[in-house]
Amino acid sequence: MTAASAAGGSRPLFLDAQVQLGSELAIPRAFIEYQADNAHHRMAAHGHAVRRDRIRERVFALYQDDDADRLVAEMDEAGIALAFMVAPDFSHVADCALSPPELARLHHRVSRRHPGRFRVFWGVDPRAGQDGLDLFERCVTEYGFAGLKLYPLCGYSPSDRRLYPYFEICARYRLPVISHTGPGWGPLDFTFGRPLLIDEAARDFPSVDFVLGHGGVTHVDEASYLCAHRPNVHMDISQFHSVLSADGWQRHLNRLFRQGLEHKILFGTCWPSYRMSESLGGLVKEFAEGTAVFDGVRRTSRELIMSGNGLRLLAKASGDGPGDGHGR
Repeated sequence: MTAASAAGGSRPLFLDAQVQLGSELAIPRAFIEYQADNAHHRMAAHGHAVRRDRIRERVFALYQDDDADRLVAEMDEAGIALAFMVAPDFSHVADCALSPPELARLHHRVSRRHPGRFRVFWGVDPRAGQDGLDLFERCVTEYGFAGLKLYPLCGYSPSDRRLYPYFEICARYRLPVISHTGPGWGPLDFTFGRPLLIDEAARDFPSVDFVLGHGGVTHVDEASYLCAHRPNVHMDISQFHSVLSADGWQRHLNRLFRQGLEHKILFGTCWPSYRMSESLGGLVKEFAEGTAVFDGVRRTSRELIMSGNGLRLLAKASGDGPGDGHGR
């Protein structure tokens, strides 16, 4: 895939740097309930008399896509040719339908069902010990997973020394790391969501590329100066349409895209978290065609953001043979 246009030469193609499998098998029930309750609170505040249980039913209905067939159909409509499918490890903070090995097999099955559409980023937690490390290496060597996913709000720093053996594997196979930044859900600890917490790991593992998930949406100044001064730190803009900005997400992104960091920014949506409020195709169309988003931004910079930067990270892993294994 390139950033060239789709068939017919009129529609740009996208790489989505962050999607999830919209399934109760992959996402804890507590997460979905929190999303539903948050939506109910917002609607009630605006005077909409909707029962909480009805909202929960509607939200849970969005998470029955166990094979990602619906997600792929949405990607086709939106012109998203490839997506990073992240599989966070919530097993230390919530009851999960599947064990980590079972969840890994599910994501492997989904990626095989839809060849060429997903690159899986496997979620780990430093408390998993040797079992977690062995599973991650198996995910890389047997399943062909493309990178590592961290969700620090579960209670750890992304520079936790217990994660360093995972980063050693990433260095060996030239795999990128996506680390969540910003807020999350329910009982999780938002203090671990600051981008600066990745700095020690990025410094100690200069050959590993770190992506600040949602870095272009929350803690933007902190994420920006890290990307500007650490060659191996990048950010994605997933959840961009929910940015807290008085003049809207279009102008927020335009300011971000004109800071000289276009070579460090990856397009992303965090789909399917917003299925209840809008369509993926409509959101991507508004992003691609909105005059405010790319006002004053060169075409080459647009292509880097839409797909080029993500493809460059993947290309490192597809080199001949593994890396040298030296993280520091």
